[in-house]
Amino acid sequence: MNKSQNPTDRFLILQYREGNTSVLPALVKRYHKIFCEKAYWITKDKESAKDIAQESWITIINKLHTLENVDRFKIWALRIVYTKAIDGVKKRNKESENLMSVRNIESDSQSLENERNLILIGLLKAIQKLPKQKQDIIRLFYAEEYSINEISNFLDIPIGTVKSRLFKAREKLKSLLKK
Repeated sequence: MNKSQNPTDRFLILQYREGNTSVLPALVKRYHKIFCEKAYWITKDKESAKDIAQESWITIINKLHTLENVDRFKIWALRIVYTKAIDGVKKRNKESENLMSVRNIESDSQSLENERNLILIGLLKAIQKLPKQKQDIIRLFYAEEYSINEISNFLDIPIGTVKSRLFKAREKLKSLLKK
C-alpha cells in the first residue's frame, strides 16, 4: 500500500507531530463524518452534533501530542467526542430544567396574581353589600388609611361609634365572605 494514496492514521499523526500540518485535512476528512454521527447518536440533534464534532477536533488537535499509543487514535478520539456529546446533552437538559423552572415560577406568580384578583373582587362585592354607613367606615379606615380619630372628626361622630361601626362592618364582611 502506498502511504501517499491512503496513509494510515499512524503515519498522519506522526507526520503532524513532526510539524507537517498539511496532513491534518486528511485525518479530518477521514473521521469528521464519523464524529458527527457519533455525536448525533447521543444528542439526537444535527446542529449540536456538528458543533460537538468541531469542538472535539479542537481538543483532539490540541492534545494530539499527548496521545501515547498512536495506533489507538480512533478509540481515543471517539472517547473525546462521546464525552463532549454527553456534556452537551447534560448542558441542554440543565438549560431546559432552568427554563421550565422559570416558566413554573412565572406560572405560579400568574396563578397567585389571579387568585389575589379574585379575592379582591369578592371583597369589593362583599363591601358593596354592606349598608352605606359601614361601607364608608371600611373605605375610610382601609382604603384611605384614616385613623379612628380622623374618621371620628371627619364624620363628626364619637370615637366609640367609629370603633363599633368598624367592628360590626368587619363581622358582616366575614360572614359575607364565608358564604
